[in-house]
Amino acid sequence: MGCQSGIVPGASNTILLGVALALLAWGVLMALAFLDGFGSSISSLTVTAVHVRLMVAIPLFFMCETWIFPLMAAFPRYLVSSDLVPETAMSTLVGDTLRIVRMSDSWLAELIFLLLAFAAPLVETVANIPSRTGSWVLVLHSAGGAVTWAHVWYLGVCLPLFRFLLFRWIWRLGLWSYFLWRVSQLGLQLIPIHSDSVGGLGYLDFVHQQFAPLAAALSAVLAADCAEDIASRLMSFETLYTVIPVIILVTAALFIGPLCVFSPVLWECRIKGANEYMAMASRYVAAFDRKWVRDKNASGESQLGTKDLRSLADLTHSVNVARGMLIIPATPKLLTILAASVILPQLPLLLFKFPLAFVAARLLKSILGF
Repeated sequence: MGCQSGIVPGASNTILLGVALALLAWGVLMALAFLDGFGSSISSLTVTAVHVRLMVAIPLFFMCETWIFPLMAAFPRYLVSSDLVPETAMSTLVGDTLRIVRMSDSWLAELIFLLLAFAAPLVETVANIPSRTGSWVLVLHSAGGAVTWAHVWYLGVCLPLFRFLLFRWIWRLGLWSYFLWRVSQLGLQLIPIHSDSVGGLGYLDFVHQQFAPLAAALSAVLAADCAEDIASRLMSFETLYTVIPVIILVTAALFIGPLCVFSPVLWECRIKGANEYMAMASRYVAAFDRKWVRDKNASGESQLGTKDLRSLADLTHSVNVARGMLIIPATPKLLTILAASVILPQLPLLLFKFPLAFVAARLLKSILGF
């Protein structure tokens, strides 16, 4: 539908669709709020998560989809072109890829997510989920029984839309994790001296960097929920000292955890590669020693420009690469990107502890030397 309407300009670029959905949901909500006579309260800190879910999280969901789906689709082709998958496992790879694609595009799964999005109030009632504007129970309770059209639109359209998109992403993350596990069982032909330090699986590090918008969206929603609770005096600022580390750990589990399925094969490749290349290095070094050190006929002039010295340096580098192989295809750059995606949305919470005027005054005093 997005492609037909022109909102989605390409097969995978859905950012404009996300922005359109967010503006539609948020715009109607704002209009109804002003018509119902409580437009001023809609800008209160106690309803921060309402705006963040619609105007921040939903566009970021679609941004992540646009960035990462083409790379996910190209991963099986990369495995084939790089000869990481043996010929005997090609049919298995093709079958798993087609199965994951069908499950990802399943209309039945989408219908289930839609039903779950509307059935969430039942779960909230049973589990007593605390979220000031994310819970139907608390929203209706704060309304004091006076349900307006703005409440109906938010509870009947906005929240289900956000939850539907969230459930879709949870499903796709699960499918991707399952696919990576299946790939790890294919008897991969990893190369211990590959320049990416993970035997040729460095492509996955680049793929998972594109999860940054999704990580930022989830962190922003959680930060907004915390802001609502702090503004409503339901939570102290100091509670963040335990909440934020938990958010970071959950993010690591979601976006780094799936890569850990390759740890056993990477560890095996590292041990085997180190043994083989160190044995080869020992043979080469012994021959080099006999030729250029022990041989009394070897002169300094004959050693000038010899390719043996360059080969020795290259071999030393190869041995170091094999010994230094990572056991998770995740580089410090990936960890930094995901950490920044989680921490940056949390930074505005510092204004509860250090008001903007206070921070500005301190910075001014530091700059001017007062």
